[in-house]
Amino acid sequence: MTIFGKDEEAIKRFEASMPLPDIKSRHFNQPKSLHLSKVAIVTTAALHREGSHGFELGDSDFHYEILPAHARDISLGHHSVNFDRGGFAADINVVYPIDRLHEFSDDRVIGEVAENHYSFAGNQSSTVSEIRLDSGPNCAQELLKEGVDVVLLTGT
Repeated sequence: MTIFGKDEEAIKRFEASMPLPDIKSRHFNQPKSLHLSKVAIVTTAALHREGSHGFELGDSDFHYEILPAHARDISLGHHSVNFDRGGFAADINVVYPIDRLHEFSDDRVIGEVAENHYSFAGNQSSTVSEIRLDSGPNCAQELLKEGVDVVLLTGT
């Protein structure tokens, strides 16, 4: 046991039992300089626009929501009663740092902010196969079509 109460050996046994995809080849791309790059946010905070359907409870909702860069009518879809929503209520940028990205673009730290950003629910099935095989690749295609060079991943 560590000082945080976690059993390191149990964690290692659990990790060893996790199914992993067999990746035959790996690709490496030399990225653009950040000051020339288009940047998008992809979050697992289950963010959605007010008035939209949002995300279902449980671990079977693997769809993603599209968040236009100009939208600020965004709700947090994280349903856990153990989650403190105070930071998000005070400043959307705590979870979805869209205003910071615009500031970086204005200051020429990044090339530009993507027109759309994407949100998934963080609670997923244990295999995450739906995201790996369906909505994840579909979202990646949307990012590629828009010419996104860098993705900033955020959670709750």
